Amino acid sequence: MRDESSLRTIAAPFVAVGPSGVAIRTRLKHLGADDEQVLRLVGAHLGSLASKDLKRRCADGLEHSADTWAQRKRALTGESSSRWAGSITKATHDQWALARRAQSAHTQSLQAGVRTIAHRLSLPVGEKGSRRAPGGYRSAQEWFAKSRRLQVLRDRLSAEQADRAVGRVRVVRGGKRLARNRHNLHAAQLTQAQWRQRWEAERLFLQADGESGKRYGSETIRVTPDGEVSLKLPAPLAHLANAPHGRYMLTGAALFHHRREEWADRITTNRSVAYRIHYDTDRSRWYLTASWTIPPVKTVPLSHARTGGLISVDTNADHLAAWRLDAHGNPCGRPRRFFYDLSGTANHRDAQVRHALIRLLHWAERHGLSIAIENLDFTAETTREKHGRQKRFRQVISGMPVSKLRARLVSMAAELGITIIAVDPAYTSRWGAQHWQKPLTHTTRKTTRHDAASIAIGRRALGHRIRRRTAPPPHDQSDRMGHRTAQAGHGTPGREGTRPRILGPRTRSTGTRRGANAGDQDAQHRSERPTEPVQPMLSPQERSFSSSFM
Repeated sequence: MRDESSLRTIAAPFVAVGPSGVAIRTRLKHLGADDEQVLRLVGAHLGSLASKDLKRRCADGLEHSADTWAQRKRALTGESSSRWAGSITKATHDQWALARRAQSAHTQSLQAGVRTIAHRLSLPVGEKGSRRAPGGYRSAQEWFAKSRRLQVLRDRLSAEQADRAVGRVRVVRGGKRLARNRHNLHAAQLTQAQWRQRWEAERLFLQADGESGKRYGSETIRVTPDGEVSLKLPAPLAHLANAPHGRYMLTGAALFHHRREEWADRITTNRSVAYRIHYDTDRSRWYLTASWTIPPVKTVPLSHARTGGLISVDTNADHLAAWRLDAHGNPCGRPRRFFYDLSGTANHRDAQVRHALIRLLHWAERHGLSIAIENLDFTAETTREKHGRQKRFRQVISGMPVSKLRARLVSMAAELGITIIAVDPAYTSRWGAQHWQKPLTHTTRKTTRHDAASIAIGRRALGHRIRRRTAPPPHDQSDRMGHRTAQAGHGTPGREGTRPRILGPRTRSTGTRRGANAGDQDAQHRSERPTEPVQPMLSPQERSFSSSFM
């Protein structure tokens, strides 16, 4: 048995915070040829400005300040407008910050790989590892290959740390993956024309921030309650305007169906709404996305979320294993599994995850319960140095939609008023299988490790220990080495009282109509047939006295 001092500290469960923003999307229908031409020209012009601004921001590095930001914005205003310049600089800062976070994650991954290889190289060849630390390499050839890989990783780590020290990032407008596909068109199953179309569509810039107090919540891209879409043209393209004040009005309409009432309430009161227009090359369609911020959802206390029990969920590569627990941490009913297929396109995977989550949420909504889920993070656990030759296991971990599933679950649960409790994932699978898998498996139900892990997650969210209650010593049981595994405490009210009346037999030898004896323990020794009252014995004087009144 592992020493408890060697276990890492387990964080306390907490209630997940709800989403802070909303985004809805609709299709721009019935666009004319002139409309598409104007959108492409405006998007290409603003996209070139965004590329130049991103290049300048990356050159500034850590020396960026409010003054350099103002200089960049003034330079962009002359070629577009002040509002377009503000949207471009804001998007540039967001993209630079994202690249900075990705650089930090890559550095941590390299450090983990260097530590693992260095540890395994320090061990003798063929030495076995343990659960907490890997052993040595299997052969001298593998040891030599890993020693060379260690030098490669150290060089990469040194380069990343040097770039991070001066604030240098590598970022590509349009995506690095799409840029690399240009040199591997056959593997990407694209022609040069198709790749060029995608590349130009991804580098278009047609997004504008919202402005409170302005008409319909945005001055740059404006959408009326009737669905009329118009945009402010940049200064070099002002001659293309077909509406007053240098605006271009599209012939197509944009009608939102999801959250339409909420969106209409915002624009009619002139509250800010941000818009983005983008082109889908696969479907040859234009789409409009509206987004706005919402006040943070007030989370309920953890004690209130635990009332009445909850539904615990274990996340896996192809399904969600869920089980309902009562307030005491006992599983109720049968486990449920919500499957999804993560093969195929990104849209297919996203739809599969949403379908599984909505079924889970509807189940929780019917019972009025909260949902407990692991706070998983595999940022440093997917490298081949961590799991060695277990390529399939690395693919399973990498394929688990942890962050996307958690973000979608929190946002979808907020709409239904369901509370999400996040727990530490430490040892849930191991301890769940150790304490719960075998007791809950019988001839008509096979409990998997994932089902047992869901019980461990739920018990940790409820504040209980994962292990089942152990049996008391044999001679301390009231049944004298009987079958019971738990007894009431000394301070429990009614522990010495009679058992409540329960319909049906209590044991195999008791009939179904003997439930009345549960409240009166002496009733089982009496006959159930009614008897005549017994007359008392009278003396001769008492009999003569009583007969005189008859």
